[in-house]
Amino acid sequence: MKGVCFLVTVALMALASSLASASDPSPMQDTCVAIDEPKDAGLDKSGNTSNPVASNVTTVNVEQIKGLNTLGISMVRIDYEPYGENPPHTHPRATEILTVLEGTLYVGFVTSNPENRLISKVLYKGDVFVFPIGLIHFQFNVGKTNAVAIAGLSSQNPGVITIENAVFGSDPSINADVLTRAFQLDKNVVNYLQSSLLTPQSSSSSPSMMRSVHLLVTIAFMALASSLSSAYDPSPLQDACVAVDDPKAAVFVNGKFCKDPKLAMADDFFFSGLHIPGNTSNPVGSAVTPVNVAQIAGLNTLGISLARVDYAPYGLNPPHTHPRATEILVVLEGTLYVGFVTSNPENRLISKVLNKGDVFVFPIGLIHFQFNIGHTNAVAIAALSSQNPGVITIANAVLGSDPPISIDVLTKAFQLDKDVVNFLQSSFWWDNN
Repeated sequence: MKGVCFLVTVALMALASSLASASDPSPMQDTCVAIDEPKDAGLDKSGNTSNPVASNVTTVNVEQIKGLNTLGISMVRIDYEPYGENPPHTHPRATEILTVLEGTLYVGFVTSNPENRLISKVLYKGDVFVFPIGLIHFQFNVGKTNAVAIAGLSSQNPGVITIENAVFGSDPSINADVLTRAFQLDKNVVNYLQSSLLTPQSSSSSPSMMRSVHLLVTIAFMALASSLSSAYDPSPLQDACVAVDDPKAAVFVNGKFCKDPKLAMADDFFFSGLHIPGNTSNPVGSAVTPVNVAQIAGLNTLGISLARVDYAPYGLNPPHTHPRATEILVVLEGTLYVGFVTSNPENRLISKVLNKGDVFVFPIGLIHFQFNIGHTNAVAIAALSSQNPGVITIANAVLGSDPPISIDVLTKAFQLDKDVVNFLQSSFWWDNN
């Protein structure tokens, strides 16, 4: 069966001109690589958490991978010391979907005015959580060991606004009268907070004292989030649109009925089990575990999803497309040969061998694949720029459709003998998704 898959792969990659196309109108071409020197992603390396908040974010956006330009997605690795936090912040241009690789995190976000409701959850290894675009959110390592997370974001350049830095550490400073009134704090407290965040930390500064400052600011902001939280407009038009099956208790938005946002709960933005390996005992030697709107109803309207891909030695995620999403993939374990084919008339194969910590981008709508060239199992995490990216496995669609495509069409399209087409159509085409 793997021999059949290889034969089809060769034929389809050579004749991809009949199948590959770019998304229109955004982007208007297969790739729009920003002109600059690329930087090493290095997502296998731990970030330096020796700082007052005891966390570190390693960013992989259009600054690090120029090929992300116009493709609407990026990725980060976040490292946390015990009791380290990624302090309250927003991404003005992106929804975030995060999975815990190691450790235990307490996470949450605050909905917009007038409710300003905190939706929070404790996450363990393999758990997934969604932070809707533009809302104040945080992660805090409640464990006694280091924690690591990977997050996908639905923008090539999501932006970050760390709340305390923006409000109390702006340059020039916001007038103290504004802040005392907004946060109902004494002017001396505001002055202290502004001086703490504006003055560089000296070697004699106490990390515990600095963390106390961050904690004080965090409490003030989460309690008074009403003055800061807002939903992104015009898409989506509300903080959350949690998909439901009961149209009598919902409104219809973006292909799904959604519940009243006031009834949204943490479990609507949560998925557990991404640490569990998929079953690769199949003809292609791979398994995809998706985390999209079917698994996390709160992803509805938020334009992002996640997947775990497991590969046996020499396992293949066969040539396929995502008709509605760009994919950004990071290798957690193993060595993968990956590539995509550009659209007509060039049909150029752009490929790379990826090792642990490497990141690669597959532009929306283009045929792409991953192949484990190592002697050991491989694992990857991918973020996709749609709540429901769709998958079209080329061999399955062309040779395994129901009812079958006319043999005359396929013999002419692929310049194959009728007997070969008959054999391929009669074969069983495995779906690893």
